[in-house]
Amino acid sequence: MGVKGLQYFMDRCCPEACVTVNLREMARQHVAKNQQGCTITDNTTSPTLVVDGMACLRHWYSCKDWVCGGQWREYMDVLKSWWGGSMPLVFFVELQNCEEWVKRRRRVNGEVSKMFRHMKAHGEQPGKELFCLPSGLASFTPFALRSLGQEVFCSVREADYEIASYARQHGSMGILGQDSDFIIYDSALYLSVAKLRIDSLTTVMYHRQRLCQTIGLTVTQLPLLACLLGNDVVSEEQMQHIRNSAMAANRINSPVPHSGAPQGQMVLAVSHLVSSLWDREEQETGLIPQSLNLSAPQRELLKRGVRSYLLPGQEALQQDDMSALPSAFEKHFSPKILKACREKHVAAEGFMVYYYRQFVPHAYKPCRQRIYGLLLLHGHDGSSVDLPAIREWFVYSGNPLKEPDMVHPVPLGFPGDQPSLDLLWFGTSPEVSALRLTSFLSIFDCQEYKELYGAIEDSLLAALCLVTYIVLQVQTLSQEDMDAYLSQAVCLRLKSPQELQQIKLPFLSSRAVQLGSLYVRGLSHLLGANCASGCPLPSAALMPWHSFDGRLFHSKYLLAHSGTEKTVLLDSNSSCLSRFLCLREKLTETCSKRGRVLQSRPNAPEHSHKTTPGGVQNWRERGEMTGGHRHGGGWRERGEARRYPREYENGERLWERRGGMRGGHFHPPPHPNCHDGEPQNMSRPPNRSRGPSYRNRGRYQLSPRWSQPPAPGT
Repeated sequence: MGVKGLQYFMDRCCPEACVTVNLREMARQHVAKNQQGCTITDNTTSPTLVVDGMACLRHWYSCKDWVCGGQWREYMDVLKSWWGGSMPLVFFVELQNCEEWVKRRRRVNGEVSKMFRHMKAHGEQPGKELFCLPSGLASFTPFALRSLGQEVFCSVREADYEIASYARQHGSMGILGQDSDFIIYDSALYLSVAKLRIDSLTTVMYHRQRLCQTIGLTVTQLPLLACLLGNDVVSEEQMQHIRNSAMAANRINSPVPHSGAPQGQMVLAVSHLVSSLWDREEQETGLIPQSLNLSAPQRELLKRGVRSYLLPGQEALQQDDMSALPSAFEKHFSPKILKACREKHVAAEGFMVYYYRQFVPHAYKPCRQRIYGLLLLHGHDGSSVDLPAIREWFVYSGNPLKEPDMVHPVPLGFPGDQPSLDLLWFGTSPEVSALRLTSFLSIFDCQEYKELYGAIEDSLLAALCLVTYIVLQVQTLSQEDMDAYLSQAVCLRLKSPQELQQIKLPFLSSRAVQLGSLYVRGLSHLLGANCASGCPLPSAALMPWHSFDGRLFHSKYLLAHSGTEKTVLLDSNSSCLSRFLCLREKLTETCSKRGRVLQSRPNAPEHSHKTTPGGVQNWRERGEMTGGHRHGGGWRERGEARRYPREYENGERLWERRGGMRGGHFHPPPHPNCHDGEPQNMSRPPNRSRGPSYRNRGRYQLSPRWSQPPAPGT
């Protein structure tokens, strides 16, 4: 969040503190300044930039398509070329603050409806005014950066604090980000990522000393200013009366108002108040002037806020350790596991393990319950006494987001005792390797796929598990949807980023948008399950750039639902067709054993758009084509009969009502199982009995609470 109004004030009202700099020249000066008296191996001589990775996401994701689920291979190419190795970078990513997520979720709740209305009316992606990042971008970007050889850290507390601490400790050249808290910390220079020009490597440096000269404060007084204005610790509302008093006093003392917007006037007024307090009372850093009109709880809160800006070596009082696991959970893990959890988290090598107790990003509740069971129930005696529960935030109609839901772990159902984490994570015998794979597959109820391990690519095995899980959970999923998922996974491995960019879509389907985002959200659960199981699969195989492309999936969805021949669906590639049919048969057989029989339900688009003569028909016959978005004629326009139940006619429109966007990322409506604005009974599919074997598996009943907050950053 940063300091309320301070960034605006510096950009608009304090131009002398906004200095355009050339990073190459800064690097040269940094090396020259620090080489004197330093050994050649001293880290402080390196012109390292510490980068706030979450602040960069909108600048990195410059791909044309975002609403379809992301163009991940193109995104990887962007990351490869973004910096060009001009100087060393260290990236930090963070877990999102839950309170901030709730506020943001409420604020942007209506944006998804606008996006879906646009797609329904025009059959194309909305413009930049409705842009939001694809699901999973914050979760997978750290893995992308690491795969490109970059140094990446995931924070265990507020990322801006850890960034400022690292930069100060290592004598870094600067901090590249977009958070006004970096002007408050007494650390490295604060450089704007929003104003960065990669071609010239120039940006704006926010000069701390010049700001202080303008507002009449010292550097040590900046933390109190930040807290009175409102920041991540002290909310804007909690100090409203102080700011009102400051503004009133400023109007009396300065009859001629300062030019600029109210935000700028507020910063000046509170600065004058802070300066006057220190004129009357000499205070030590970290203490609050007694003359401030504060209650005892407010004073303590303000002290905590001021101390939050004191970095290691500056602290008058030790801050609370925000990185440790709560004692309520420590007894469930050995010290070795706790240490490994934290190390994997900090190194951005794990997911959904170290912070499993917090909210998680996606709505795969049964899957997560099994992950929690694997993490927490090893060696458990089966009683419910002292059984841990996990706080999760769900987004669904009517939920005011005031309290989290408590989700309980579910055992995996091993025939004997569930293996311990110490054995799964650190065991070296061949038997342990088999246990790891069994644990991973059991989380998705895909134990039968063990025989495929080593026979197909790891990325395809993971995709097959995920699609099977989705089919079992979402009862309105059809054969055509399954074909779209599997054909996309099979064909992706043969596509270059350039070929993927050139795929032409005659129009966009809101249902395909939902299903694409649902798949991407599931990828993070694949990764979490793999980490919890001791990593039977390489993490690289679970990355979206190896298993998903939004535009490719969308094209396969439209082709599958238009009745395209399987040969065309698989790009007329015999090898792809053979692999597809094998996976399709295995998935169908596995689901059938669980009482889930897929039905054919072609889903015709609701809208009709003009296109070039024969555009849609030719597109169906040839598969995806190259080129940009193009509107295509609908089935109704061609006079084809509707080939799906009438109850599905308004399916896409009803999803639109239940959408959600979180943290600036696009997330689809709860699930495609809604009719007349209400969730359908998911215990059985339409017009069909599910059979006893599946009906008794209550833990697989998908809650209508289908959406959740994003992952770190999400």
